[in-house]
Amino acid sequence: MTMICGLSCNRQESPQSVFERAHAAFLHGDLNRSEETADREFQRLRTSDPAWALNFRILQAESVLWRGKYQEALTLLDSSPTRPSNKRLEIETLSIRVAALARLHQFPEAERKLAQATEMCQIFTEVTCGDVMRSHGILAVQQGQIEAAKHLFEQSLDFARSHNDRFLEVTALINLGLTALEEAHYDAAIDWAEAAYQASTILGAGGEAQVAVGNLGWAYYNLGDSEKSLELSLEAEKLASQMGRVIGQLSWITNAGYVYASRGELDLAKQSYLKALGLAIGIEGKKDIYNALRALALVSVESGELEEARKYSDQALAIAQADNNRSDELYPLLVKGLIAARLHNGAEAERVFTEVERDAESNASLKWRAENGLAQLFEDESRPVDADNKYRAAIASFEGARSTLRRNDAKLPFSNNASRIYDAYVHFLVSHGKPDEALRWADYSRARTLTEGFGLLATSPSSGPPPLYPQQTAQRSGGTLLFYWMGEKQSYLWAIASQKTSLFTLPPRAEIEAAAQRYRKAVTGPQDVLLSADSDGQALYRMLIAPAQGLLKKDAKVIVIPDGSLNNLNFETLLAPDSNAGQPKLHYWIEDVTLVDASSLRMLAQTRAGKNFDVDKPKDDASMLLVGDSIAPNKSYPELPKAAAQVESVARHFPAATKKILTREQATPAAYLSSNPEHFSYIHFVAHGTASRLSPLDSAIVLSKTSPSKDDTEDNSFKLYARDIIQHPLRAELVTISACYGAGARAYSGEGLVGLSWAFLRTGAHRVVAALWEATDSSTEQLMDKFYDELDRGADPGTALRAAKLSLLHDSPFKNPFYWAPFQLYVGSSSATHN
Repeated sequence: MTMICGLSCNRQESPQSVFERAHAAFLHGDLNRSEETADREFQRLRTSDPAWALNFRILQAESVLWRGKYQEALTLLDSSPTRPSNKRLEIETLSIRVAALARLHQFPEAERKLAQATEMCQIFTEVTCGDVMRSHGILAVQQGQIEAAKHLFEQSLDFARSHNDRFLEVTALINLGLTALEEAHYDAAIDWAEAAYQASTILGAGGEAQVAVGNLGWAYYNLGDSEKSLELSLEAEKLASQMGRVIGQLSWITNAGYVYASRGELDLAKQSYLKALGLAIGIEGKKDIYNALRALALVSVESGELEEARKYSDQALAIAQADNNRSDELYPLLVKGLIAARLHNGAEAERVFTEVERDAESNASLKWRAENGLAQLFEDESRPVDADNKYRAAIASFEGARSTLRRNDAKLPFSNNASRIYDAYVHFLVSHGKPDEALRWADYSRARTLTEGFGLLATSPSSGPPPLYPQQTAQRSGGTLLFYWMGEKQSYLWAIASQKTSLFTLPPRAEIEAAAQRYRKAVTGPQDVLLSADSDGQALYRMLIAPAQGLLKKDAKVIVIPDGSLNNLNFETLLAPDSNAGQPKLHYWIEDVTLVDASSLRMLAQTRAGKNFDVDKPKDDASMLLVGDSIAPNKSYPELPKAAAQVESVARHFPAATKKILTREQATPAAYLSSNPEHFSYIHFVAHGTASRLSPLDSAIVLSKTSPSKDDTEDNSFKLYARDIIQHPLRAELVTISACYGAGARAYSGEGLVGLSWAFLRTGAHRVVAALWEATDSSTEQLMDKFYDELDRGADPGTALRAAKLSLLHDSPFKNPFYWAPFQLYVGSSSATHN
């Protein structure tokens, strides 16, 4: 007879081998398995082998602890009939007790147990002493002593590496990321979390990998990247749920709730917080209960449920006060200020906001929220001078926090956190008859990371933005500037000509963006939108262009400085009425104007946007770096049939001595980067392109593989990433990305559309031609040939690109804007020094 069994069939297995498998399950994140095995073996061995039974009981307690069942972990240890027989087990038991007691906020008892463990570790050199350092750090976090916790986790990391304890190393990396989050050092938190994820993946520690993913989600939320945060938080919550890790599950549910709240989806946010609260109460996790209550208080006040907001904030405040944790008191206090402001209790609201603003424990986010609350309160009370000062203070607090960030991919989304403050302040200034001042601050919020790369932000926000000379900029550019501000309550258009600046009031952001998104979908579809007379194309023209039509002459040059989803809209495709009265005919706006896109007035003031292209040197001296017609790296990126023809067409415009051509196996990212691209005045790519919405600096130009023989689906050596492009400064007058999605897929508040075009502007390229969507190979080859013909005739790039587009529109099979409209001209800075 054959016996078939699993873990339970261990009559022939030693306790040692069973324990090793159960402990491996623990390390890999399978806590249910490790707990069940440990419990069964404890029951089996408690009489026959008490020493091994104790080992299994400690593993069971640790598995339960990591699932978030703190009281159960203590109960298991207390119910063990055997005391530890050696110092290693005794120290390990004390470490588990400290962590559980800390989570339950039984701080005096936790400190007593910690003192015992610490004393033993001074006498004995046990490997488990690293766990004591970790538990000490957890206790410090729960007590709000973040700086002390950070030092303890650093010690545990050093201990782990010196003792080759890879699991302790992973937890130390995770916990250092946690302290960075608590200190609002979000880019550092990303570094720690990514290191933890890599280390846990190598170790096969799935439970710790999900914690690292969840921490990344929380870091990206605080950086203002709600899309990336939601994706990571939901992924981590799913993993935690599958593993039975309640702590992680409730944390990542809470993270997702914050994202929903930031999107205005308040019902979804509240549902998330209530679910998290239920889980937190179930495990008696005081900090977790506090976090859920704090979140519920914030969402309740936003949804106008003031009594619920008061109830939740009172409960959260009581937990913080019982723990003597001042920093935790400040969030529910802020809610109380918001409630008082909603109830028009101005004196109480001012008192609370001021208390939060001035408290030494306030982090930057609390400060700018309190200052913004004061600004709006003073505005409502008709105290304009006080309101103005507090709006500026809130912006200064925000910008101070932003200045501490090191990574570009952290800075890019961070400005989303201040979008409401800037919007409220711009609206305040306009409503108080200061449109020029409003424009100055609106422009100050634009193209932040891009502008900083050229040293154009020397003035601090507390003293106000640098002076703007918009009319002089318009005169230098030789055209009319259309500067858009998409506001929650009201949007604005500043139309700037050399003689005057006019302000026009537009509908709220939601109305404009809804039409813009529908129209973009229509433009990128198969049907000619002019023939179908798309209503959104006409409505957008009436909303965005018609108010300033009197300032725009026929064949005028127009420089658009868009905002929000307008960055994804090609204004040339808007449907304008014919000028003849009584004629219902429509035409694309490109037939009236030459359009160029800019990021901000400050950037535009540094360009030669209005001057003839290459005005300072003869055309014969221009040099070209031409890269493309690459070998297909895989099936996802097949070779472009017209790529060779486009390379040949572009190349014929430049003398042999002034051009360098990289094609086929030579067209690799490494070859581009090593070709001294800073020496060329023209750079042109003929290739596929990718745009990463969640990680814009992972947008890439697709070229040939560095090692063509390597058959590896994970080999991305064929991608020239935006993050690599920005590391190599250029002096190019024009970079043309004849590839799909070169302009990017996502616009950031305070930055604009970020992708390959942004990357080349950031390197110092003066102008970039890039595509908003996927263009066809044949139409692009024809458009580029005409574009360079026009440049040869002396046209500036904007005029040349318009002529090329009109040639497709009027005399080709490619009349549909899908073919000619994706490519846009973006202008950067041509006189500032690149940092």
